[in-house]
Amino acid sequence: QVQLVESGGGLVQAGGSLSVSCAASGRTSTRYTMGWFRQAPGKEREFVAAISWIGGSIYYDDTAYADSAKGRFTISRDNAKKTVYLQMNTLKPDDTAVYYCAFKTRGGGYAEANTYPYWGQGTQVTVSS
Repeated sequence: QVQLVESGGGLVQAGGSLSVSCAASGRTSTRYTMGWFRQAPGKEREFVAAISWIGGSIYYDDTAYADSAKGRFTISRDNAKKTVYLQMNTLKPDDTAVYYCAFKTRGGGYAEANTYPYWGQGTQVTVSS
């Protein structure tokens, strides 16, 4: 089992910045993909960004972003802390949502929510106009 805990959400004005983080614990792996998804009221959950990493003798490091996040959001990781971060800049009211992190021990299918077996509880991000 893998447990995920998000933190860092809050209220920010449009044009501002916010960072959310996701700490993993339990049976994590040297090979993983961690993704950020979001869900606004009345809307379906949508992909935001993902980071995939393989450590050891085979090194692989990749990131992916939804079009809405490109150029504004940056996903990064700290393997020692088993934590993934999502830095969000130039926030818009449309970015208002509950942000969820997700984890899987394989690569590919970054935007496919049903391929992630582990999810955090979510953190609210509200962007005021």
